[in-house]
Amino acid sequence: MFMFLSNAWALLLGMMLLMVGNGLQSTLLGIRGEIEGFSTLEMSIVMSAYFLGFLGGSRMAPEMIRRVGHVRVFAALASFISAVLILFPTFAHPWVWIVGRVIIGFCFSGVYVTAESWLNNAATNETRGKALSLYLIVQMIGIVAAQALLVTADPSGYVLFIIPSVLVSISFAPILLSISPTPAFDATKPMSLRELAKNSPLGAVGMFLLGGVFSAQFGMSAVYGASIGLSVGEISIFVGAFYVGATIVQYPLGWMSDRMDRRVLIMVAALVGGVGALIGMASGSSFWMLLVAATLVGGMSNPLYSLLIAHTNDFLDVEDMAAASGGMVFINGVGAIAGPVLTGWIMGAIGAQGFFLFIAALLLVMGGYAAYRMTRRATVAETGAYAPVLPTSSPVAVEVAQEFAIETAQEEEESATAT
Repeated sequence: MFMFLSNAWALLLGMMLLMVGNGLQSTLLGIRGEIEGFSTLEMSIVMSAYFLGFLGGSRMAPEMIRRVGHVRVFAALASFISAVLILFPTFAHPWVWIVGRVIIGFCFSGVYVTAESWLNNAATNETRGKALSLYLIVQMIGIVAAQALLVTADPSGYVLFIIPSVLVSISFAPILLSISPTPAFDATKPMSLRELAKNSPLGAVGMFLLGGVFSAQFGMSAVYGASIGLSVGEISIFVGAFYVGATIVQYPLGWMSDRMDRRVLIMVAALVGGVGALIGMASGSSFWMLLVAATLVGGMSNPLYSLLIAHTNDFLDVEDMAAASGGMVFINGVGAIAGPVLTGWIMGAIGAQGFFLFIAALLLVMGGYAAYRMTRRATVAETGAYAPVLPTSSPVAVEVAQEFAIETAQEEEESATAT
């Protein structure tokens, strides 16, 4: 592990700075949109545009890397991110922000694909699981730190837009100056969506629903906070609570998932998260109850991404696991594109509490479907390895998690054969 850290510290530092920049701009736009007088529906489309660009970037970035290489792709896309962040306060118009968010999403996706490829190259078979865990911690630190930066300046000015622009510009310095070798890149041919859904109906349905949940919480939580009159400081704490909850709960859920029927854990996590969202609806003006709700929703929903991947792997042959990653990311991305738009429409129809209503509905449906699937198929005798991955990651991180699961399964088979 020490060898991995010595090779990858620059990558991890750069990724943390990228997450700070990304987390800050997303929350800041939700607050600034309220100041500029954008409607809830307009802001929901703005937030949805990021996930449209992200999904497109995840499909196109591999080809870009193969054509011109990791270094050029990383530098070019990070430069675009830095430039667009400055343009948001300069042209405060919904359509300009929508186009900007598509570009930002596309570029962040490409940057993540590039950096995560480097990260995977720095890990060995023995350190890959620990590398994923460390990467998840770095991501969480970046997102939570981003919320703390919100209180450093007035969101109606330029400073808070300049900060993420500078952070993104700085982020690729340690990565590009690192001595880590440029990895070979070969994207895995994806499994068809029909075959994926046939192998794991819960994995496919759960990934789609979770895409809506995560994009609502990542894109619309600041919009919700601004619409109910929270201060900038309160919004930063509220948004941060989603990710603090995820950090606390991720590893206990992962430990339990390797020791029980994962469908039970998926059901319980989804239902508890749904109840947390209902608490948010009933919280009224109680800020502390909102924090409880955000912690429960974030703590349950974010680990579900890894749980659904691990559950899907339980019903796949080892040779099919890598191919399934592309389909799972695509299904999650489609749900993520729809999430903010539907949340904004519901909030416009019934008020701000539509934010929590939408999340509650998706999580409760997921919990109910998991319960139903337990009546349709017996549990597997042996479960595969759980690897922590966040929905903010690119398809490369999901493939790395799949590689870890494959390697673990092969080691267990060799151990069983030897005995």
